[in-house]
Amino acid sequence: MHNRDFSPYAALVLRISLGVMFIAHGLLKLFVFTLPGTAQFFTSVGFPGWSAYPVTFMEISGGILLITGFATRWVALALIPILLGAMYVHLGNGWLFTNANGGWEYAAFLTLATAVQALLGSGAYALRLNREVAAHAIESRSA
Repeated sequence: MHNRDFSPYAALVLRISLGVMFIAHGLLKLFVFTLPGTAQFFTSVGFPGWSAYPVTFMEISGGILLITGFATRWVALALIPILLGAMYVHLGNGWLFTNANGGWEYAAFLTLATAVQALLGSGAYALRLNREVAAHAIESRSA
């Protein structure tokens, strides 16, 4: 039996899937609902309207960072509060996402998938900061 570890590739697939999902949701807010429309919706569900702007920015930039694999654990952790907010919005609609106004199952699944990504890290084919190179760059600047 072969003992091959495919977990780096599993983390890659999850990372790209989540990244595409976050970008799609951010672009939906930007181009379809528009930022003022998203702000109005946020206000209608109890969040400050201004929070639509950083949420949209975080979804798009976080999605890009996830796809590239740069700082994956930190990016995933930073995106979890957005998903918890989405889950909060849908809590009163029941479990199934097919319920009227969408239930909370999709947001709950995405929250857990993003937490798993934070635990797994970047996986294969990720941009990583080489700590030795970074330390050398910092030392050379201060010299």
